[in-house]
Amino acid sequence: MLVDINAYVGHWPFKQLKHNTCRLLLERMNRFGVDVSVISNLNGIFYKNTQSANEELYEEIKSVSEFKERFIPFAIINPIYAGWRQDFEICITKMGMKGLRLFPQYHDYEINHPSFVELVKRARDWGLPVALDIRMVDSRQRSWMDIPVFEGNAAVKFDIITREWAVRNIMPIIKEVPDARYLILNIANSIQLDPEDMDVIKRADVLFDTSGRQIRGEDNLYELLKRFGNNRFAFGSHSPILDYLTGRLRIESLSEAEADEPTKEMLRSGNAKRILNL
Repeated sequence: MLVDINAYVGHWPFKQLKHNTCRLLLERMNRFGVDVSVISNLNGIFYKNTQSANEELYEEIKSVSEFKERFIPFAIINPIYAGWRQDFEICITKMGMKGLRLFPQYHDYEINHPSFVELVKRARDWGLPVALDIRMVDSRQRSWMDIPVFEGNAAVKFDIITREWAVRNIMPIIKEVPDARYLILNIANSIQLDPEDMDVIKRADVLFDTSGRQIRGEDNLYELLKRFGNNRFAFGSHSPILDYLTGRLRIESLSEAEADEPTKEMLRSGNAKRILNL
């Protein structure tokens, strides 16, 4: 079995996307042997009312019976938007959403914002995983309307502070709600953690996906498995923004000495099934 824990439908305002509907995504899943995909609606990152995007996804999935069997919908909730508590309840109890995808950078709140903490605690209490993307798109290819890349004097060569995350940037919410379940997706920047944070990660229920560019070189998947454990990674494509195969190839290219077949099965589906309660 193969489970993709990081996929989307919908549009990105600054980039043309392909295979970004349920029907087209399912075609790719069938072509490349993916059984189930966790999906959210990209439109929810940009709509002022994220619930409209959740409704779009709900209507699309219920339109074809096979979609209900192959897609696991995650709701996008903005905890600083009025009515988010009602949106959360509707998404879970009426739409059957199975988790949350949250975007502090795009919805412009701090990761320790009280409403964000409350939302993560509600997800925990409902037994729902919370997904956080380290990065959505490469900030070197950007629009003036995208999230800021510079703070301070951008003209100064070394005064560049990106709003892209590294893994350490999500640690405050994991420390605040250590008993929630987390999906950390598209690792594009530093994975280095100090000993205290590493201890928190190892005690928490955290799953990283294989889509991010940082899972290469010295931080290749084999080295990360040794550092974090075989139960901490799962296949993710970050489709349709990234290509559909790289995340899978990072698993299949592991030698027998690096990962035996039971370990690869954990990466293909076992770890995902555990955190998603499949």
